[in-house]
Amino acid sequence: MNFQYYITLKKEKPLGDKLIKLMDGKAFRDELVKNEFIPRVKGIQEQFQTTPRLTTILVGENPASQVYVRNKIKLAERVGIEGKQINLPENTSFKELQEIIHEQNTNPEVTGILLQLPLPSHLKPFERKAINFINHLKDVDGLTNQNQGALLTGDKGIIPCTPLGILKLLKRYNIPLQGKNAVVMGRSILVGKPMGLLLLREHATVTYTHSRTKNLNEITRRADILIVAIGKPEFVTSEYVKDGAVIVDVGINRNEKGKLVGDVLFEEVKSKASYITPVPGGIGPMTVAMLMNNTIEAFYLQHEEL
Repeated sequence: MNFQYYITLKKEKPLGDKLIKLMDGKAFRDELVKNEFIPRVKGIQEQFQTTPRLTTILVGENPASQVYVRNKIKLAERVGIEGKQINLPENTSFKELQEIIHEQNTNPEVTGILLQLPLPSHLKPFERKAINFINHLKDVDGLTNQNQGALLTGDKGIIPCTPLGILKLLKRYNIPLQGKNAVVMGRSILVGKPMGLLLLREHATVTYTHSRTKNLNEITRRADILIVAIGKPEFVTSEYVKDGAVIVDVGINRNEKGKLVGDVLFEEVKSKASYITPVPGGIGPMTVAMLMNNTIEAFYLQHEEL
């Protein structure tokens, strides 16, 4: 199917004689839900006489994780995907977690499995093992070794939600990528590493920076596109950004006043950016949207295997 999206840039804001353009992830998510996800789920129901099901597994009672899981299930139900939440006690053993994942792996009615991170401290050493215990065809987070490897080689697989959401948002706003200098701040397997690989696919020139990078602001000031995913509240100021750069802020933090902020000092940086994502309302909604996308993709991947 070829879906078209129409979003009016309602959040353009004048700053002196310059127009600041916000990349509105929330608006794009709503368009995707209406114009792509709901029609695709209905198509599956009509063709296969079944409904995709997303299972989320939450270990412990981390308040932030509980909110994230609720939001994921809520959007799944809005799209038409069946959402099931499995809540496990804080003291769940790794063996017990494996058994739960195995049950979901072998249940033909389950399309996608999401293990909510972070895990409690006693399970931290087993986090990669737990992730890789998930059937890669049901790994809607795209974090198993097989899906990460497919991203590296360019083979078919499930792409991690946040990087995929960033790429789709950049394309939605017609941000040129080919030949552009892209700097990725952060090297996690959740965001940084896969983000760089996706940008390489689009023929951007990619530089990774991290906590041991020297002369950091000299590197970031060369970026046409700056992706910031470091988990440090309002770390990136105007001295890190060149005029006209596209800024993607992946961070979600609480500042000293309890306000939700990103990794970028928005009020200062926006005067230099050509496009910038807000926090909240930028990448967060796109991440959850891509979870729906990946659940639908997982359904088709599983049926290709049959």
